[in-house]
Amino acid sequence: MFQINDNFTKIAGNYLFAEVARRVSAFQDRNPQRRVIKMGIGDVTEPLPEASIKAFHEGVDDMGRRESFMGYGPYEGYAFLREAIAKNDFQSRGADIGADEIFLSDGAKCDTGSIQELFGANVRIAVPDPVYPVYVDSNVMAGHSGLWKDGRYEGFVYLDSTPENGYVPAPPAEAVDVIYLCFPNNPTGAVATREQLKTWVDYARANKALILFDAAYEAFVRDPAIPRSIYEIEGARECALEFRSFSKTAGFTGVRVAFTVIPRDLKVPDSTGKMHSLHSLWMRRQATRYNGLSYPVQKASAAIYSPEGKAQVKTLLDFYLENARLVREAILSVGVPCVGGENSPYLWVRPGGDSWAFFDRLLNEAGVVCTPGSGFGRCGEGHVRFSAFNSRQNVQDAIALIKQALTKG
Repeated sequence: MFQINDNFTKIAGNYLFAEVARRVSAFQDRNPQRRVIKMGIGDVTEPLPEASIKAFHEGVDDMGRRESFMGYGPYEGYAFLREAIAKNDFQSRGADIGADEIFLSDGAKCDTGSIQELFGANVRIAVPDPVYPVYVDSNVMAGHSGLWKDGRYEGFVYLDSTPENGYVPAPPAEAVDVIYLCFPNNPTGAVATREQLKTWVDYARANKALILFDAAYEAFVRDPAIPRSIYEIEGARECALEFRSFSKTAGFTGVRVAFTVIPRDLKVPDSTGKMHSLHSLWMRRQATRYNGLSYPVQKASAAIYSPEGKAQVKTLLDFYLENARLVREAILSVGVPCVGGENSPYLWVRPGGDSWAFFDRLLNEAGVVCTPGSGFGRCGEGHVRFSAFNSRQNVQDAIALIKQALTKG
């Protein structure tokens, strides 16, 4: 008789953003004439860079001619794109990453879940709190946790990220096997210094742990002292892999392009202690389960590394960072603590109290959607997240409505 994977029954409640969408839909059903400004989910609003649009068209035209038609591509992606990534995103910053260590995919979200196929059954997971929910939920689905109890899953090691530590957790006292780190952080917008990341790399090497470093928002970093890759840290090639995404960098949320970096130096043991190349194992997994990104999409992706593409991407990123600055200043002006929004498109706001209650209040009084912090973990209670991904007019309108709601009575 068919039976489901029992681990799915352990997942607590609805997926955060599905619950946000449900509440917003219910509000709109009750108030069909009310305007709603969504500043919760991190989806881009501005058109693709012109250089990418032009290259996209060229790629489609190539597919229409026999002499330039492309069928199945390499599982890890075309060399022209991987070489551009290696040169511009890593080697230009002193990080020793080669094109052959880059694996293209259709989303960093997908890769952070898929990588778990390589985990052993008894792996011990450390996750920050608050945290991007996919890290937690996908590990629960894979059987790496115990039951949900008192707002957390048994079996995980939670790394508290609080106002006291600047939302950058320190390594735990106990040994773990896998560590999820995300900087600039989603949801808090916090960034980690070179010294803080070095502490994590040293911990991972000492404990033979694997760091899963999510750098999906690195392009928003403007402080030159802040590392944008874990591979800027000495020793990281031996203990870390890195996830990147074009979704926010170049507005590709609807195009779907990402990549995972796995150094050839990274060796991992099996249950007998025999060492294996994680790079080779992931390549074997890709060849079995994945047929790669389409050629036109990869052409459009490579275009962001052209001189025109770089300038257009910077304009996009600056636009969203200006949105973040405006929201940050507005929140702080009414006396509510707020971090993020300087090297990140997210703002982590601390109104205090029940975060879902604040979400409902802002939705009902202002028609503005944020994301409740408790949906990101127990340490997220008392906080909400705002996203800077929106039009300038919507941001300006939302700011006026938020300030009005927060200063009322």
